Amino acid sequence: MKRSALQFFLVATIAVLLPAAGLTAALSSGVTYSMNFVDINGNKLSTADGHVTIVVLTRAADWEKARAVGDRVPDHCLGNPNYRMITVISFISRYRAIGRKIAAMVIRHRANQEAKRLQARYDAMKISRDARADIFVSTDFDGTISSQLGEPPGASDFCVFVFGRTGELLAQWHGVPSAKQLAAVLKS
Repeated sequence: MKRSALQFFLVATIAVLLPAAGLTAALSSGVTYSMNFVDINGNKLSTADGHVTIVVLTRAADWEKARAVGDRVPDHCLGNPNYRMITVISFISRYRAIGRKIAAMVIRHRANQEAKRLQARYDAMKISRDARADIFVSTDFDGTISSQLGEPPGASDFCVFVFGRTGELLAQWHGVPSAKQLAAVLKS
């Protein structure tokens, strides 16, 4: 009896200490996650607010991978208010010193450039909507968002998550999913 009580205490202690040590658990498909974000323009966003949401977790250095995910989003999602992509830029410790305001300026500039690319795609599809209004970017300087997404703060993994309208995790990848993989999850 003493042994099982000791084992229980040990497991309970480890369970309490793991989050404190900065270790996180991966998200599970089918589970609902209501995560809230504020983007660089002050928009309040959530994974459980009625949109199908693609969340891309990246470092600033991997912006081309985030662009590749955006390029692979199926046409039926573009300009459609039921779908949204949020790019979360995780700043690892050595980049935190640049400051939030400078980072936000650089990110806004890059978002404006991406909006021009997206607007060309909108125009080709005859979507009469400002593409810039559909680009959402959040910054993660303290690891809060990364931790919510089950990734250790400052991790170098590039991750893509797709959440259903109520926040149910539909799919996740560590790397850039193919257009076919994204389309299968985002089917209309």
